[in-house]
Amino acid sequence: MSALPPVVDQQTWRTALDELRKREKAATRELDAIAAQRRRLPMVQLPEYTLIGADGPVSLADVFDGRSQLIVYNHMWTDGQDWQCPGCTGFTSQFTRLEFLESYDARFVIVTNGPIREALAYKAKVGNKMDWYSSSDSTFGADVDAGPGAGFGVNVFLRDGDTVYRTWHTNGRGTEQLSHSFPLIDLLPWGRQEEWQDSPDGWPQRPTYSGWADSPDIARAYGESPTLHT
Repeated sequence: MSALPPVVDQQTWRTALDELRKREKAATRELDAIAAQRRRLPMVQLPEYTLIGADGPVSLADVFDGRSQLIVYNHMWTDGQDWQCPGCTGFTSQFTRLEFLESYDARFVIVTNGPIREALAYKAKVGNKMDWYSSSDSTFGADVDAGPGAGFGVNVFLRDGDTVYRTWHTNGRGTEQLSHSFPLIDLLPWGRQEEWQDSPDGWPQRPTYSGWADSPDIARAYGESPTLHT
């Protein structure tokens, strides 16, 4: 194998690690500063929206389920398609234990532009553990930068009574900060092994996304109905 870091003595390794640690600590402090700035962002009041949940129509304010804060993952969707976006499917499969948010007066749900019956069937098919809602009968998706055919994103909202405010939004690689998969992979000596990454000569690299689990892979691993996995 040529993809091996150089072998050094313990002290040389410790010195190199200490140098890296300076940058890691600086990045941590910068993330703290970014979070502090995020807490000082202004917000925008939203109109009333009606979404559709498993039990029928529900106001956006009621999606909070009594809590004051709400995180929404806007899941890409194509009506009638057997397999939806593999990135969204794989990303949201990570979130299996969200009860801890209750202590922070918060909730984390999925909203898609797809029909609720299709969305709930897909949720079961891929074994997703989150609560799903549909914005198919409103402009909610488009108004929060995730309209039909427009991609995915994360939005955060604050509720004051029945009034809902939008406080933050990101998309693209900005969503990685919610993930545990990429941080774990980035700890590995070979990293993500994607061709865009800055890696030493000889490190394994492959086309971007090619190592990601596809939606059928997620279904085989987590889905509740094996008959749907064909």
